[in-house]
Amino acid sequence: MEQKLILNHGRDKSLKRRHPWVFSKAVANTINPPVNGGDIAIYNAEGQFLATAAYSPKSQIRARVWSFDPAEKINTEFFTKRIARAWESRRLMMEKTGMNACRMVDAESDFLPGLIIDLYANFLVLQVLSAGAAFHLPEITNALRSLFPEHNIYERSDADVRRKEGLEPKKGIIYGAEPPQELEIQENGGMKILVDIVNGHKTGYYLDQRDNRAALEKYCQGKTVLNCFSYTGGFSLYALRGRAKAVSNVDVSARALDTAKRNVVLNHLDPGRVKFIKEDVFAFLRKEKEAGHKYDVIVLDPPKFAESQSQLVKACRGYKDINMVAASILNPGGFLLTFSCSGHMEPALFQKVVADAILDAGREAQIVEYLHQASDHPVAVPYPEGLYLKGLVLRVW
Repeated sequence: MEQKLILNHGRDKSLKRRHPWVFSKAVANTINPPVNGGDIAIYNAEGQFLATAAYSPKSQIRARVWSFDPAEKINTEFFTKRIARAWESRRLMMEKTGMNACRMVDAESDFLPGLIIDLYANFLVLQVLSAGAAFHLPEITNALRSLFPEHNIYERSDADVRRKEGLEPKKGIIYGAEPPQELEIQENGGMKILVDIVNGHKTGYYLDQRDNRAALEKYCQGKTVLNCFSYTGGFSLYALRGRAKAVSNVDVSARALDTAKRNVVLNHLDPGRVKFIKEDVFAFLRKEKEAGHKYDVIVLDPPKFAESQSQLVKACRGYKDINMVAASILNPGGFLLTFSCSGHMEPALFQKVVADAILDAGREAQIVEYLHQASDHPVAVPYPEGLYLKGLVLRVW
């Protein structure tokens, strides 16, 4: 008996536009539903087939579409084709730039919902964040072993968001060797960065900020630079390479700051021009304001403030507060590079929040550059939610 999900009347418009999600309120009925993550056929109220999707009975996103082709089976061949297509677009970039790390598969934006695959040298690191991707992990693994037989495969599905899909956090070896304590990657003209696959943030590093790290370099010659939420110091490396006079990294993690120090040495940059400050960024910025300290360039790359739509108002207050204080401690004519990685924060709203922060700081500013996630983090046309990283470069007077 076919496993079916029937939509309420009039709730098929987004699927007809190839958006990959079906929310629980759109569902009228399920017939012979599969286990969590199993495949299910989606029909509209008139009985028209729309898609084959992964069923997730515990999630508000009740189904995530694998395919809109009624003849396509969700098996090893399916995943091999999808992953190979995703890799082809990255392979050319890797060959031309000499990089050895990239986002190989970017979930819904590569038409593989809930599956993230990051490549670090000879390690493929997976985040399996949806019930469907977890259900098909054996087929996904077979596809990866076929396409990349020399690579190790490691899982970093230890994000709490899995619980919304009825899954427990999980990490460990899927195939091959245990990752080293640190792995060296290269980006943007040979910049070297140490990555901790097992314990680092996300899959180990923020590959999505690669282009934006490089964008900082041109603003830094002879300048004092403050790098907030510095993690392992990626932005600071480009500031130093851009001949900054002095750079300060601020982060709450002593471990991340220790790695940042070693990244400076690894790239033969001057450790005498950089400081590493273990402190809460919000508290640090307020102390700097009270002390009257000023900087020429400030980078604000905070963690996600809005995990859901219900948190958006609070997130706006957080972004406004931190940008207001940062703007107030910039020298006239200084540059503020500010980011939001909250997918629920629309670009226009983020720009408005930053504009309000500048106004409340009693400053004037011009946007001189718009920044976004790197090209190996694409945005599928039917899935605008894939544009999650927003950045502004402002000149503040």
